[in-house]
Amino acid sequence: MVRYVAGGASALLLIAAGFFIWRSGADAEDRIPPPPRASSYQAGASPRLALPPAASEPSQQARRFARADRDRDGRITLAEQLQPRRKAFARADRDGNGSLSFEEWTAASAAKFAKADRDRSGWLDAAEYEAARPRPKPKPRCKC
Repeated sequence: MVRYVAGGASALLLIAAGFFIWRSGADAEDRIPPPPRASSYQAGASPRLALPPAASEPSQQARRFARADRDRDGRITLAEQLQPRRKAFARADRDGNGSLSFEEWTAASAAKFAKADRDRSGWLDAAEYEAARPRPKPKPRCKC
């Protein structure tokens, strides 16, 4: 029994020694000094000034916030939040009472489907469905 314990302990010691030898070789590779940097300053010449970093493009959330903030005051009001939806709601609200009933919504949806169904088959194939897909609006030109 003592032989098994001694054999196990010596195996663990050999594994630990191999690990430490392996790590000491890895540390030697990390200690290699980097190559010297080429100096941009030459004797008798003026030193080159580094250009400032370019401003980063605004994040997607910042652009989304800027689109919703119509009056550019740094705040989004409820009226600004609902403005893009008002035209679509007004088109669907046929009787103009300010509320959209299920019948008005289905009539608007059926009209969109009928417009997309070019061959009047009662169903949309892949080409008709792709043609009916809403297209993104082109970006407005800068008012410089």
